[in-house]
Amino acid sequence: MTTVERLTVPVPGRPATLAATVTVPDRAPSAVAVLWPALGVRAAHYEAFCAELARAGFGVVCADLRGQGASGPRADRSARHGYHELATLDWPAVLGAARTRFGALPVYSVGHSLGGQVSLLHAAADPEAVAGVALVATGSVDHRGFPGLHGPRVLAATHLTAAVATAVGHWPGDRLGFAGRQSAVLMRDWARICRTGRFEPAGADRDYETLLAELTLPVLALSVAGDDLAPLPAVDRLCAKIPSARLDRDHHAGDAGRRPDHFRWVRDSGAIADRIRAWADTHR
Repeated sequence: MTTVERLTVPVPGRPATLAATVTVPDRAPSAVAVLWPALGVRAAHYEAFCAELARAGFGVVCADLRGQGASGPRADRSARHGYHELATLDWPAVLGAARTRFGALPVYSVGHSLGGQVSLLHAAADPEAVAGVALVATGSVDHRGFPGLHGPRVLAATHLTAAVATAVGHWPGDRLGFAGRQSAVLMRDWARICRTGRFEPAGADRDYETLLAELTLPVLALSVAGDDLAPLPAVDRLCAKIPSARLDRDHHAGDAGRRPDHFRWVRDSGAIADRIRAWADTHR
């Protein structure tokens, strides 16, 4: 039987403290999966997936992203974090805590949606930090990766979101019912990817596009059926940014008659956990 522990992770040099859960399998784990949520999704949403990863032999750490769930601080006009700060401050802090908890086991980033995008940026900037990156329902938000009229709609929606966030000082998604309360910087970074197709976050002191192209780590990219937020072309567009990676591209269709979509795949994620386990074993 798995056990669940609570972990508090300070972000060095920032007034941010990240809350994480640690799921420990009933047998000694052979690797560690650090699970990164999607934009506006609490770590608690992944409870069943954490249990499945533990069943597959991983020690699991899942953290609420900054300002989400139990992680602080709450986004307001003072929030200045975007993709770059997450990749260079928050990701290393949680990964360091995972290593402290589980020792010298290989550590894999497992990212969902925005959590997967930032995991790639972190790995590209610091490829020694993880043994590989597994992406689940993670695509580029580039509007050209969405079929038909969906692309222009995504472009309009992301830029409206960024404009509101700039005017208000933060994105009030907790009141508007989309993506939770977020830093305006993060939402502008997100909209910029949609417009340009490039990862050029505010405040970055490195060329993430070049670093992504040079990344040679193992990467597993799993698209899921019924996913309108990370459809197949969007996932493929993200994968095209990492031509040197040891890429395994797969698709999760779900059970017969059940379409998992962008969020509901978590409810029945045993097959995904097993696929990640097999991939990690192959690239050990």
